[in-house]
Amino acid sequence: MRTLVTGGAGFIGSHLVDALVARGDEVVALDDLSTGRREFVHPAAVLVEQDVRNPYETDADVVFHLAAQADVGTSMERPAFDAEVNVVGTVNVLETARAAGAHVVFASTGGAIYGDVDAPAPEDAPLLPVSAYGLAKRSAEAYVDGWNRIFGTGHVVLRFANVYGPRQSASLEGGVIAIFLERLARGEPTAIFGDGTITRDFVHVDDVVRALLLAADHRGGVFNVGTGTETSIAALHGICERAVGVTAPPRLEPPRPGDAARSVLDTTRASRELGFSAALGLADGIAATLATTA
Repeated sequence: MRTLVTGGAGFIGSHLVDALVARGDEVVALDDLSTGRREFVHPAAVLVEQDVRNPYETDADVVFHLAAQADVGTSMERPAFDAEVNVVGTVNVLETARAAGAHVVFASTGGAIYGDVDAPAPEDAPLLPVSAYGLAKRSAEAYVDGWNRIFGTGHVVLRFANVYGPRQSASLEGGVIAIFLERLARGEPTAIFGDGTITRDFVHVDDVVRALLLAADHRGGVFNVGTGTETSIAALHGICERAVGVTAPPRLEPPRPGDAARSVLDTTRASRELGFSAALGLADGIAATLATTA
C-alpha cells in the first residue's frame, strides 16, 4: 500500500512511519521539519520537506494527517498561525486526498476539543474547547465531516488523549512526561502549573499507532483514542520521580490560559468498532520511555 504521513518526522508520525515500513508499505513522510527531525524518519521512507499550509500532490492510497501546531500556549499567543496550520493544513490534506482518491485518517485531539469534563467524555459529548488549539481542531473536524457528506468519502477522525513516549520533545509544553523525565534525570527543578489537581488521560505512542493502523481499514467515524483513566499532574510527577529514582518535589506556578481542569476520554466506541484498547499502563509506559532515552 502507498501511504503518506503528514508530520512524518515528528513524534507520533515517525513512530507511525516505522510501523508502516515494517508492514511493507511504500511510505512518504511529509514534514516541514519545524519541530520534526530528519533523523527520526525511517531510511526506507521518502522524506518530503513541505509545509501543509501549501498545496501538494500525492499518489497515496491512505493519508495519515498528523502535521499540526499542537502547542496550546502557542495557540493562545498566535491563534491565526494555529488556525493556518490546523485548519488550512487540513483542507489541503482533504483536497490532496480527493484528487488521489485516498482515504484520510485525521489526528484530532480529545484532550483539547471537549474542554473541561465531569466524566470520561464519549464522542457525542459537547465540544467546548477552552483553547485556540481545541477550536482549530474542532473546525478541522467540521471540514472532514463536511467532505465526507459532500463528496461521499469515509475519512476517519481520531481524537487523541495526551500522547507520550520516545522521541517526544521536552521543548514543547504538551510533552509534560518528557519534560518531567528529562529535568528529573538531570537534577533540574520541575514545575506544575496550578495546584497539581489538573487531570489528563495519558496514552503511549505505541497504542496510538495501533489505533491509526486500525482506522486505515475503517470507513467513517469519530473515535477517542486514550486509556479511559485520568491521572493528576501531581500524581504523574510522583510516577516520574519513582521511575528516575529521585525525590524532587516540583514548584507550583500560576495556572496557564487554555488548560482544561479535567480531561479523560471514553474509549468504548473505539473498542467496539475498531477493536482498539490501550495495552500499556502509565507506570510501565513511563519506565519504557525512560529506558529508551537514558
